[in-house]
Amino acid sequence: MHPVFGKCPVCGEEMIVTRLDCRACGTEIGGQFAIGRLSRLSADEIQFIETFVKNRGNAYKVGEELEMPYSTVRARLTEIIRAMGYEPGAEPKEEPAVATEKRRAILDELARGKLSADDAIKLLQGDS
Repeated sequence: MHPVFGKCPVCGEEMIVTRLDCRACGTEIGGQFAIGRLSRLSADEIQFIETFVKNRGNAYKVGEELEMPYSTVRARLTEIIRAMGYEPGAEPKEEPAVATEKRRAILDELARGKLSADDAIKLLQGDS
C-alpha cells in the first residue's frame, strides 16, 4: 500500500480521503474524511516521531539514536509540533477551580431563593 499524502503535491493544500474500503468484506464507504494531523508531516518527520515514541519521549535517547544533539532534537520537535498545527508550549486554558466553586455556590443560592435572578447574573458576570 502507498502512504496517504496529507498535502496536495500540486498546490500544497490539505488532502481529504473520499473513499474507504474494507479488504475483508468488501464494504465501501464514500464521503469526505479527515486524515488527521499526522498526515501533515513529511516522511522524515514521521520517522522522527516514531523514534520519539519508541524512546518514550526521552529527547536524550532520541538524540543518541539519531546522532544529533539534544538542542537539535528539541528544535526538530518544535518544528513538528508547528507542522501539526499546534503552538509549542501552549496549553488549553482551564478555569480555576475557585471560579467553578463560586459559580456553583451562586447557582445554589439562586435555586434556594436566597438570590434574585438579576443578582445571580451580576455575580456570575463578575459585577460585585
